[in-house]
Amino acid sequence: MRAVVVDAAGKIHVGDRPDPVLPGPGGAIVKVESTAICGSDLHFLEGHYPIIDPVSLGHEAVGTVVETGSAVTGFKKGDRVLVSSVAGCGACSGCATQDPIRCVQGPQIFGSGVLGGAQAELLAVPAADFQLLAVPENISTEQALLLTDNLATGWAAAKRADIPLGGSVAIVGLGAVGMCALRSALTLGAARVFAIDPVESRRIRAQKWGAVGIAPPAVQTIREATGGLGVDAVIDAVGSDSSITDSIEAVRTGGTVSIVGVHDLQPYPLPALACLIRSLTIRLTTAPVQQTWPELIPLLQAGRLDVDGIFTDTMPLDDAAAGYAAAMARSGDHLKIRLTT
Repeated sequence: MRAVVVDAAGKIHVGDRPDPVLPGPGGAIVKVESTAICGSDLHFLEGHYPIIDPVSLGHEAVGTVVETGSAVTGFKKGDRVLVSSVAGCGACSGCATQDPIRCVQGPQIFGSGVLGGAQAELLAVPAADFQLLAVPENISTEQALLLTDNLATGWAAAKRADIPLGGSVAIVGLGAVGMCALRSALTLGAARVFAIDPVESRRIRAQKWGAVGIAPPAVQTIREATGGLGVDAVIDAVGSDSSITDSIEAVRTGGTVSIVGVHDLQPYPLPALACLIRSLTIRLTTAPVQQTWPELIPLLQAGRLDVDGIFTDTMPLDDAAAGYAAAMARSGDHLKIRLTT
């Protein structure tokens, strides 16, 4: 099969890989129809994570079941499905909460070097009854892809930010996750949303969706706009040392900083005393993907949550290198790129 692979030099290519085999009686093989490039995939290209052997990339997939194990009860060949980006065993007390991160055997992420990558023609899915979801009625392919990761992440970030109804929130980083967090914050009742990004065209996009665009450094601007107090909550969709520091400085005393940006492997120097004195709540979250579906799907179907415009490009899988180059540019023109097989 064809698959997108990154090598130790951070180079992307589409190469031939062995077809995946059924991962046990509870597993399934999915023929991928659409996949997408995520901001967290870029860490492999930027050298934030060590690569010894080439890694098959991608953790967002919509496709059709082509094979199931004997223990799979919820799906059959021909079912059109979306795949949770995070995998759990599906049988433990942690997975019973519908949060694969709590899997007592340890969660796994597709395309991270352990499970196969979703940017491929075929994807092996363990514990299929837990990982898969039949694409719901009146859910588009793009919405389904966002449900596998980015929208689930943005939604979880906004919920865990404790935004009061009518309150204020700052979104740091306006990539796909940040934009999903922005839409989620508005849906959850935020009255004022400050959208922070160095790219002007991304700020303009955010402004069209009801936010106030701010170029970094933004702490002083936010303080001035909130009477010196800071915002009720900050959602950090970048996860760098500087973005976390700015988030802590921009939130008001007693507020919440919700971090979903992926940090590198270096320690972060948390100003613990200042955070303690200011009674801040700091949460770092990997999305409980399956847990978000019962909330997000009805909102999407009813048109109460709008994610139109998150995807800006669609390319064939064979053009993945060009897609990654566009994603690496981090422009407003290339916010989220879908790859089709």
